[in-house]
Amino acid sequence: MSLIDQMQLEEFPQPDPVFIPLPVVLCHGFGAMGNLYGKGLMHDVAMMYREHCIVSFAPNIVPYARISIRAQAWSDHILKVKKSTGAQKVHAIAHSMAGLDLRYAIHKFELHKHLASLTTVSTPHEGTSLTGLTLNAPDSVQRSLAGIINWFGNNVYPSVPSDVLGALEELSPDYVKNKFNPSNPDHRDVKYFSAVASCGKGTDHPISKLLVPFNQYLFDREGLNDGYVSESGARYGRVIASTYLSHAEQIGLQLPNKYRAEWKRFWIEIAKILEKEKMGGLQ
Repeated sequence: MSLIDQMQLEEFPQPDPVFIPLPVVLCHGFGAMGNLYGKGLMHDVAMMYREHCIVSFAPNIVPYARISIRAQAWSDHILKVKKSTGAQKVHAIAHSMAGLDLRYAIHKFELHKHLASLTTVSTPHEGTSLTGLTLNAPDSVQRSLAGIINWFGNNVYPSVPSDVLGALEELSPDYVKNKFNPSNPDHRDVKYFSAVASCGKGTDHPISKLLVPFNQYLFDREGLNDGYVSESGARYGRVIASTYLSHAEQIGLQLPNKYRAEWKRFWIEIAKILEKEKMGGLQ
């Protein structure tokens, strides 16, 4: 590109607006390590959404806890967003475990009164076999690992005690399939969407070397996956988007520069579905 070409101004260099009439609440999943690199696991997505004129919020809650505890926290934050924006309802976009949290909140805390839609992103709606790596370990190993992770979680988010083993128990395939799913049916007043992902073994897209063992372990038990959650298990309601980004890359963690365009495309694709739905508005 010549110097003259570089000097030319684009007529509209700003990001294209996405007009969603309701606020979007972005809910994060299990884990806290990503908080060492920023202001929260979903903060980058929220900031990118705001660049596109989407009123979005990415609260932080306890990173390691049972679904009921996390569900209550999300309910409280969603009510705060409703009050602060004056919106009748909000859209919830939930990554990973947060999708289960929100499904629980809809059924147990009547969150359907406050949600227009729930979009789950790589949520283990059938559990994840990876939980067995910890839950099937000797008790001494479990206690040591839980002690370290809970200590970390309690320092990252001191308001609520962390309970990593309780969280892992409720992410296991046995619990999700046989206890959680039958007890948390969909509500007719909420639209359910999902986004899925697969990379590594069985695909044409490589996965981070750190996730290769998890990816292969899951592939042998559940098929295509993103390193933490199977593609088939993440399907829920209407599938509206898919990507080759790993579970961590989906929320911007260890995201290679060459994948940044895909990261943005993936999240904007989800937002554009909500734009087309035209659900609700301000009071």
